[in-house]
Amino acid sequence: MRDIEVSIVTPMHNEELCIEEFHRRISAAMQGAGYEHEIILVNDGSTDRTEQLMRQISTVDPNVRCVCLSRNRGQCTAIYAGLQHSRGRYVVIMDGDLQHKPEEVPSLVEEIRKGWDLVSGMRQKRSESKWLRLVPSKIANWMIRSASGCEIHDMGGLSCLKGDIARSLQLREGHHRIIPALVYRLGGSVTEVPTSAPPRFAGKSHYGLSRSIDVLFDIVTLWFQNAFKQRPVYLFGRIALGFFITASLLSAWVLFEKVFFGVHMGTRPPFLAAILFYITSLGFMSTGFILEALGDTMDSVMQTRPYMVREIISQEETQSGKSPESS
Repeated sequence: MRDIEVSIVTPMHNEELCIEEFHRRISAAMQGAGYEHEIILVNDGSTDRTEQLMRQISTVDPNVRCVCLSRNRGQCTAIYAGLQHSRGRYVVIMDGDLQHKPEEVPSLVEEIRKGWDLVSGMRQKRSESKWLRLVPSKIANWMIRSASGCEIHDMGGLSCLKGDIARSLQLREGHHRIIPALVYRLGGSVTEVPTSAPPRFAGKSHYGLSRSIDVLFDIVTLWFQNAFKQRPVYLFGRIALGFFITASLLSAWVLFEKVFFGVHMGTRPPFLAAILFYITSLGFMSTGFILEALGDTMDSVMQTRPYMVREIISQEETQSGKSPESS
């Protein structure tokens, strides 16, 4: 097998007007930079001539590999499939509509060669609609930075990752918009370089304002994972404790009035509220325990690791001549 340095992963859904120009430009950029490369085109259930054109391109270019999904599963799933079929030392994730300029990919590769785990392209002077795309994007990126602590300004743009990290990611729907934050949460080093943002080469955008709602839920999930160390019991336990303390204070109040002033407590609103809060506290605590058990089961089945090893230092590693990056 070839020693592939750069894998280009590009999802394609009904991109018959863009695919040939995309292939021509990304091939020229890779060959001009002298990279041993592969181009992984993922057909995400296209209903136009995209798959037919992909097959034609693969017959004339041995660097092209086509991954055809059985039906449309969405951009994130298509990217995940492409990552799992990549073989490069570095993996570049980019769109096929040429809003990510192929000519700028080498700058990301040269930057990641300095030792970063991920390099993200920070789009400059974007030509999209201000209120439908730019403003929601700025708000979402600010919220992601606040929730994750990752200082990347453009989470969903052109990106380059180390290959082993890219293939180890367990992406779920929507995660393609927060890949830098996911790598950072694992302990990876991330940075960004400025890139351009030309208009779409041809065709119609698949994005809509409704996706902003999905992004909001992704951000809430990311905040939960970062704020409570992936331990649901930490969050639900705090909520349960709050309800328990409130219920106990209400109970103490009505019991004090019953003992010292003879006020009937059985039908009083504070007493009924205390009972409700005790039950709510029990419910939140039980939810935390159940989610803990489910999380442990999922981690065991998927064999996920919540960390990333940067370097292993020992006499054995030194004598074998391994570099930190290769370990």
